[in-house]
Amino acid sequence: MTRRAAASADDGSKRATVKEVAARAGVSTATVSRVLAGNYPVAPATRIKVQRAAQDLDYVLNAGARGLRQTTSNTVAFVVADVKGPFFSLIADGVEQQATEEGRLCLVCTTHNDPARELAVINLLRQQRVEAVILVGGTAQTPQYTERMVKLAHSLDAEGSRLVLCGRAPLVGDPDIPHTVVEYDNEGGAFAMTSYLLSLGHERVALLGVERQSTASERVKGYRRALESRGLAFDSDLVVPGVHSRESGYEATRRLLSSGRDFTAVFAVTDMIAAGVLKALREAGVRVPDDVSVVGYDDIPLASDLFPSLTTVHVPHEQLGRSAVKLALNREQHPVQHIRMGTHVMVRDSAGQVGSWRAGASR
Repeated sequence: MTRRAAASADDGSKRATVKEVAARAGVSTATVSRVLAGNYPVAPATRIKVQRAAQDLDYVLNAGARGLRQTTSNTVAFVVADVKGPFFSLIADGVEQQATEEGRLCLVCTTHNDPARELAVINLLRQQRVEAVILVGGTAQTPQYTERMVKLAHSLDAEGSRLVLCGRAPLVGDPDIPHTVVEYDNEGGAFAMTSYLLSLGHERVALLGVERQSTASERVKGYRRALESRGLAFDSDLVVPGVHSRESGYEATRRLLSSGRDFTAVFAVTDMIAAGVLKALREAGVRVPDDVSVVGYDDIPLASDLFPSLTTVHVPHEQLGRSAVKLALNREQHPVQHIRMGTHVMVRDSAGQVGSWRAGASR
């Protein structure tokens, strides 16, 4: 038995049939065929039941593609939360450039941060026999989600495709899970940035934009580790939740100012959040960096154009995208399929020595 076949057998994956999908969904085989082919109108509730059953059973419409590795579509797919965020678009540019150099087309799919949609998109791409499915950015990694992703990694591998995690941690469990991981030192970047602020005398650093995504949680770890390395207590009151947008940063800063909490620096977990922070502080008459220092994460092009120019953590976006494609398509030349790239603090004008300003003094 080949290694690939053994992996499939060990995974316990057995090719599901249309009858099994129909039985699970409680519909006829004809209805299953109509839903999966998408060529006949079906009630939305029925469509959802069939799609869930197909997903649960790991069913692929073109089952014959499993033994046809040579018939992949010469296409790589880039799966991202949305196409508006600069972090994603910068990595996408690297993916597209490398795909073009490798003679492949590049598809872009969006998930809107919906894990169920992400899984459905991967299943659709598997049917299209893309050579690599590149997932970008963090996600809420529940045990159920991870288990499903492991199964999909094996299924993609069995059909000549490759699951690639770009900018997120590898799947845990079996060390032989067939997937490619291209990540960056997310926690280390947050540790370095927090340490930089501490070296300037800031001991009350507010962390803005924390959400459930794995990228944000890693940045919290780095922030917390830096505080502990200086013997400072972690204050949960200074950790403000929010989504990764300028509007969220603006509103979170307004709430922080009105709360009267004592802080001298703001660490925004993305540059877009930092842009909102700067606007809110400017409107409140708080000077940056004289009164409050502000730093971000990602080093998107906007960062150097803000006023004052933003001190931030540089992430090698283009290299991440290029490496994701290069490793996935050239696995024989690149036997190591897990790399981690470095990050570093990009010092600009928005952070300085701690001042005498306090939140309560501004009111």
